[in-house]
Amino acid sequence: MNFVALRMLMGDRAKFLGIIMGLTFASLLITQQSSIFVGIMTRTFGFITDTALPEVWVMDPKVQFIDDVKPLRDTMLQRVRGVPGVEWAVPLYKGLIKARLDNGNFQQCNVIGLDDATLIGGPPEMVEGSIADLRKADGVIVDVVGASTRLAKIPRDADGKPIRGAKPEPLKIGDTLELNDRRAVVVGICRNSRTFQSQPVIYTTYSRATVFAPKERKLLSFVLAQPAGGLSGADLVARIEAQTGLMAQTRSEFSWTTIMYFIRYTGIPINFGIAVTLGFLVGTAIAGQTFYNFTLDNLRHFGALKAMGAGTLRLLGMIVQQALVVGLIGYGLGVGLAALVPVLSGGSELAFRLLWQTLALTGVAVTVICVLAAMISMVKVIRLEPAIVFKG
Repeated sequence: MNFVALRMLMGDRAKFLGIIMGLTFASLLITQQSSIFVGIMTRTFGFITDTALPEVWVMDPKVQFIDDVKPLRDTMLQRVRGVPGVEWAVPLYKGLIKARLDNGNFQQCNVIGLDDATLIGGPPEMVEGSIADLRKADGVIVDVVGASTRLAKIPRDADGKPIRGAKPEPLKIGDTLELNDRRAVVVGICRNSRTFQSQPVIYTTYSRATVFAPKERKLLSFVLAQPAGGLSGADLVARIEAQTGLMAQTRSEFSWTTIMYFIRYTGIPINFGIAVTLGFLVGTAIAGQTFYNFTLDNLRHFGALKAMGAGTLRLLGMIVQQALVVGLIGYGLGVGLAALVPVLSGGSELAFRLLWQTLALTGVAVTVICVLAAMISMVKVIRLEPAIVFKG
């Protein structure tokens, strides 16, 4: 009977392919849009992920997410260091500073100032140079994407004039930048996680970053702290908040705080949710209608099997088998095509992160579509009279 069910399913190739196309489209759209949504959300806390060493982030109580910087007084660093259970605490500057390019244009850059002594919070991977080179005069480290795109230099001829139509050349070690009318020398190129903001990322020391930054009374963005001994991050957070009045969060908590801000106050979840819902509804409509028409066309065959003694449960099992077969094929094709999206994007800025939870979500959605399509067809089979095979 299983063989008969498959022969019935594949006998009408047009409807068979139509059901698979509907399920493939649904699984493709659900997987792709969900993965892009996860990729975008991952980028929102990309800087926190890169700053992996400190367990606790200390900030102004009004901070809502990683890029919502509300500077602190420099004295807060010593107050955090004085909290029992703090093994070490270092300052971190994070701000947007304009860089003047050699063609006269300006580019906003995300400047990160690291503790001068320890350089904690530096880039996760160096492509060229060393993080220790930041101690050189006017030294900065530029991320590889920014160095090859927005901060790239226009080639010049022997007279120093820009060559028209020439392709910009990536920044390299030894090149200079102008940050807020101050000279900066590139001493390294790094690779970091892509962030929600698309500006180039420039690392330097904390003292140099405060010189680059516009003059303000407060310049300390965050304090990075590490618990001592066997003290947990959560316990240290409670101690810091109780003693300093500042807000402290573990690395994981701060990441989720950032994610929830974008979920609550932006239209990103709604936009992607609509796309996923449309994929589900369209897949349900196509697969359900096609599967129902397929059942109607094969009612005589089901009637003949029922007349020969096949029970209703057996016939329903055949429908379930047919639904599972097309569901597995459509799911596999859709997920496979979605997995090719980052490959076909050719290293573009597309945010795409495929998780096993996304695959499970797509599997549940496809299963629901197949169940709904099968249930619609089951109604006809349950009400089927064997005499239909002898009519007309």
